[in-house]
Amino acid sequence: MAKRSEKRRKYLIYVIVALIIVVLALVFVLIRGNEDSWIQDANGVWIKHGSPANVSEKIQMQENALRCAHELYNDFASSKVKIDSQCLGVCFGYVVDFVHVPRNVDDNKKENQCSDYASGKVTNFIELDKSGDVVSVVE
Repeated sequence: MAKRSEKRRKYLIYVIVALIIVVLALVFVLIRGNEDSWIQDANGVWIKHGSPANVSEKIQMQENALRCAHELYNDFASSKVKIDSQCLGVCFGYVVDFVHVPRNVDDNKKENQCSDYASGKVTNFIELDKSGDVVSVVE
């Protein structure tokens, strides 16, 4: 009888340990989150994380605006005009502006901002540095 009781106790311990492992695995999967999603980097740019099934309209709009911003930069840079704090234009609901890195007081002057942004007509903006790299995207 004692052997039978000992076997039952061992069996029960194995079942409890197995259940704990299963519960911990489920908690880990839930906490880890979705590996196939979009995340924003420190500059505000949406980046693909894994293989998301779809792209939201907001993310697609930002991708189009960034592509357009780089085209504006390339056109401006090839014109040999001195790059300073100035507006490059508007792309898909984002104003595109040059800023200093690090930002300085000139970057916040109204005359150095795109008029569509200063007037409130457009509230999203993309800031580029003098090399055309994205400094920030604000939506």
